[in-house]
Amino acid sequence: MVSYLQVDGLRKSFGDLLLFDELSFGIAEGERIGLIAKNGSGKTTLLNIIAGKEDYEAGSVVFRRDLKVGYLEQDPKYPAALSVLDACFHSDNEIVQLISEYESIINSSDHSKLEEVLGRMDYFKAWDYEQKAKQILSQLKINNFTQKIEHLSGGQLKRVALANVLIAEPDLLILDEPTNHLDLEMTEWLEDYLKRTNVSLLMVTHDRYFLDRVCNEIVEIDNRRLYNYKGNYSYYLEKRQERVDAQNAAIDRANNLLRTELDWIRRQPQARGTKAKYRIDAFHELEEKARQEKSLGNVKLEIKSSYIGSKIFEAKHLSKKFGELKILEDFNYVFARYEKMGIVGNNGTGKSTFIKMLMGLVSPDEGEIEIGETVRFGYYSQDGLQFDEQMRVIDAVRNIAEEISLGDGKKLSASQFLQHFLFTPETQYNYIYKLSGGEKRRLYLCTVLISNPNFLVLDEPTNDLDIVTLNVLEEYLRTFKGCVIVVSHDRYFMDKVVDHLLVFKGNAELKDFPGSYTDYREWKDFQEQKERSELNAQIKKSNANEKILYKRNDAQDTGKRKLTFKERKEFEELEKQIPMLEEEKSCLETEMSSGVLPTDELIEKSNRIAVLIDLIDEKTMRWLELSEMQ
Repeated sequence: MVSYLQVDGLRKSFGDLLLFDELSFGIAEGERIGLIAKNGSGKTTLLNIIAGKEDYEAGSVVFRRDLKVGYLEQDPKYPAALSVLDACFHSDNEIVQLISEYESIINSSDHSKLEEVLGRMDYFKAWDYEQKAKQILSQLKINNFTQKIEHLSGGQLKRVALANVLIAEPDLLILDEPTNHLDLEMTEWLEDYLKRTNVSLLMVTHDRYFLDRVCNEIVEIDNRRLYNYKGNYSYYLEKRQERVDAQNAAIDRANNLLRTELDWIRRQPQARGTKAKYRIDAFHELEEKARQEKSLGNVKLEIKSSYIGSKIFEAKHLSKKFGELKILEDFNYVFARYEKMGIVGNNGTGKSTFIKMLMGLVSPDEGEIEIGETVRFGYYSQDGLQFDEQMRVIDAVRNIAEEISLGDGKKLSASQFLQHFLFTPETQYNYIYKLSGGEKRRLYLCTVLISNPNFLVLDEPTNDLDIVTLNVLEEYLRTFKGCVIVVSHDRYFMDKVVDHLLVFKGNAELKDFPGSYTDYREWKDFQEQKERSELNAQIKKSNANEKILYKRNDAQDTGKRKLTFKERKEFEELEKQIPMLEEEKSCLETEMSSGVLPTDELIEKSNRIAVLIDLIDEKTMRWLELSEMQ
């Protein structure tokens, strides 16, 4: 197996925070590796180091020579003034550099390297780069190639960056949270695309279905140590649990032995201490082992929500549109007590707008929402919360509540609550500016939940959260004694948490589906297959009817109009003209691909090709029209 990348003895720290030390692993041809770790463990930092965007203190990162590497950053950025198509040329990939080199030579007086560059252009198929860019952008539902980057949504920007990476057809693809900001349709498109290609992968994602279906190896960083699992996400879960059980059993045994050793060492007279030095040394080793953090199994957090009455909210004749874009039209809905609704749909169909109307942040054009008196919202916004970066983690939570009720008179302090969401006592006293992006999102989640709401409204809560935190949140929501509305593109999360879906199809068309997202996807696939079968049957029936009708007309219609002399001459002339135009178009395309034409001639010939295409289309349509009267 050909080695693509080898990382050996890597060390990286930020001040007194050590992210990893002596970290070593490799990626070979055909391997598709999913990287899993808690927020703050350095996943993005590691990818940035491998991609050459960040330095490190020790170790080595070695790629195979001539390896083409593509890197999708978690939050891609482009100059605001660029168009969508220009952004695809704003890259340091080999083909874009080659095109730039070619243009530089063409515009200079020195053409000595032109032949060598032309050979490389042919080898890398650089002439087709723009066409490939447009094709992939179209597949990703980006069709306005002249639109400015500054006017794109977060999801559109992520798709442009994704297209930029995929166009170059790299040997090794490094993806940092590729599904963040992508809607479900685009996530499934990317999943299918990666499954069809032979590209090798190193990927960080919280999308567990994506991991399970795309990856063939999982690498986990836990307590600065690296663990490899040769299999998909399901296999990883099984083997990781075995490792955790064995590790926890070892720590329990060490604790039991430690108690015995502690009793023995306290009873020894000082004069005999040197005679049992080996046992004292063993005692200290046991003490170190016993201090190891015991791995978290299934964290359960059962919190009593505040009382909620039978009336939750009722939407009456809601309508909302922005210009020509309709979000809701005469929408009515009565939300039930303890209901857990998932909201799904493509970007731009109005999911977040609907949530903001419910929260009173956006007013409907028509209709009203009546909310029950006992409803106490906890709102997790997609935009996040702006923290005072100089505040400590514990203080950000205490400012909202000092404790949270568990019911039966039991309470959790703010510190204990934070521990359930994986903030260690040490981390709780860190300043917020020291937290990673994922840790800040997790802290924001804690500030929402500790207010003890009875109706949770969560808009994209899974973005930037690690898988361990997602498991904690899922368990919390499954046992939550209140109402929940979740907007999410995370299919796994939705399957575990909600009991039905409100599907936004666009143009104010909504569907209430009773079941999980997987149930809905299977139903949708079945409906589409059924529609295709019915359409094919109709086409076959229509074709059969047309054949019968044609035979009847052919037998009965003796007065069918024939070509006039002038039309026959036109028909014969078209048969000569069309091949000549096709040949001229082909010659022009060959000349343009030669790479020796100056810029003004390239433009002139490009304009002529456009004219030829229109002429060929026009004359071909006329030829078909006349041929039917032959």
